[in-house]
Amino acid sequence: MAGAHQPGDADTRTLLSVYLNDHLAGAVGGTELARRLARGHRGTDFEAELQQIAEQIRDDLDSLRQIMNRLGIRPVWYKAPLAMVTERVSRLKLNGQLRGRSPLSTLIELEAMQLGVHGKTSGWRTLRELADTVPGLDPEQLDRLLERAHDQLDRLERMRVTAAGRALGRMDHQHPG
Repeated sequence: MAGAHQPGDADTRTLLSVYLNDHLAGAVGGTELARRLARGHRGTDFEAELQQIAEQIRDDLDSLRQIMNRLGIRPVWYKAPLAMVTERVSRLKLNGQLRGRSPLSTLIELEAMQLGVHGKTSGWRTLRELADTVPGLDPEQLDRLLERAHDQLDRLERMRVTAAGRALGRMDHQHPG
């Protein structure tokens, strides 16, 4: 196909570097959010599950760093700290209360975690598609990472539904007949 880039092309390597560094920044922010969410739910029925998910997300960040290293892609020094700052600023969101946690806080944070895991899943899926043509990408590792991400999404969704019910109560919509 005319004009198509091959995985070894300089342009393609540059694009892959940008792509993986953007995912790395997101993973750093997601790891911070997962840690904060787990810490904030100590002593609750979400504690064990959120702690396990936070540990898995940290491991996923390590996996991404290892993949980048195998591909010879260096982290861009400013993206990860910028993601951490962004995550901390996100804590200032309006949640209906001036101080402390709102009943909506857990719901919003779980939805943010889901968005991050969806992004991570897309990244793993993209790398899995490239695994046959890019040396250094391990298809079996990527399959395991994808499976774990899908499990995280299922678990986050169950907690999100519970949190929505707690924050907003049962919402029955009556439609006029």
